[in-house]
Amino acid sequence: MKRAIVVVSVIAAFVFSICAQVGAQQAASDHPYSGDIFTRSTLTGDWDGYRNKLSDLGITFDVNATQIEQGVVDGGKSGAWEYGGRGDLAGHLDTQKLGLWPGGFLTIELEGNWSHSVNLNTGALLPANTSQLFPLPGGENVALPDLSYTQFFSRYAGVFAGKLQTLTNADTNEFAHGKGDSQFYNLAFNVNPVALVVPYSTLGTGVIILPTADPKKAIVTFSVLSATGKPSTTGFNNMNGAIFAGQGSLRTNFFGRTGHQLVGALYSNKPYTSVDQRLDFVLAQKLRKRDGSWAVYYNFDQFLYETNKEEDRGVGLFGRFGASKGDPVPVQYFYSAGVGAKGLIASRALDQFGIGYYYSSINNPTLQVATSTISFLRDEWGFEAYYNAAITPWLLLTPDIQVIGPAQRKQLTNRRFIETGTVLGVRLQILF
Repeated sequence: MKRAIVVVSVIAAFVFSICAQVGAQQAASDHPYSGDIFTRSTLTGDWDGYRNKLSDLGITFDVNATQIEQGVVDGGKSGAWEYGGRGDLAGHLDTQKLGLWPGGFLTIELEGNWSHSVNLNTGALLPANTSQLFPLPGGENVALPDLSYTQFFSRYAGVFAGKLQTLTNADTNEFAHGKGDSQFYNLAFNVNPVALVVPYSTLGTGVIILPTADPKKAIVTFSVLSATGKPSTTGFNNMNGAIFAGQGSLRTNFFGRTGHQLVGALYSNKPYTSVDQRLDFVLAQKLRKRDGSWAVYYNFDQFLYETNKEEDRGVGLFGRFGASKGDPVPVQYFYSAGVGAKGLIASRALDQFGIGYYYSSINNPTLQVATSTISFLRDEWGFEAYYNAAITPWLLLTPDIQVIGPAQRKQLTNRRFIETGTVLGVRLQILF
């Protein structure tokens, strides 16, 4: 443990020494792609002026690559260091800016990953490397997780439909959210795991309601999603069950400081194969199907000190709570809490850091062996701390440490007990 802390401290000191040489970072402007290589928002800049012109017409392209080197330095299942990466290309079109009709927004996303992660080395149920899960975990994958269209009919309501990437628009949080590429690495701090019955990419449609006509103040969504979607398929050939979901978020101003409150719920009518095999099963018998699953979740973030209220910079608290049926996703109850900061230092406006703790109460599946049962999971907990340092606005370096009390009790091969693990990592993200 001491060795892990020393390594992270050395990495962090190296990061700060580089950042100090770069100097102050340029704030966002009406033309964020402009500027020299040290101040513009992306590595490739404005493409000789065309990128800013396209942005003015409502056409934007966001391209990034995230690379992570991570290893279990103590405990866990394996001490091997793993390297992996993920590339993401997202295109957006605003029909009104393009001179067509008002209120239309088209989104398309192409995503791919390569190499490996430590997710199978920790013994944890919740992955220590969120980024490597998308578009599909394991191996090398390229897929189109999002091809969707949104149309607003007034300032207060609209509809959306298509192949939906469900992660980034659900369970959002100012300090703990995303795909593991800009804030926390661990999935537990990026989304509430009780809601993982929802596919990452699936066919769906829904309604958006803006009670105040301002999406930054309040937004309510209701959606119907296919329960069997995958990023690598269209989803039309295997529609088995539906998920009905609703979520509402509200911007608050407690004590004169910015915060957000979010609550959501979902129900699935898909028949699931139970992960729990009790004594009433014969070992050779096919596992029975159970209809339906449900989950409710809540999260909040609250600034305690703000350096820039308009740009949501400062330091604050965050937390999540969730409850589910515990089947097929075995996380029955979940909570997390922590401290996060964005642009806390005026000269380091793009830096972020976070410290968090999570706890998952597991609906422990059991396997039947002869006339007895074996429990192979336990409740899981974890701690994570990271610092995301912007060397330039488009080059972000993030050292990270995690300590995980994994859900898996023993290794399945040699029956060795899996101890609390310490995971070190370094992440490099480039915005093109």
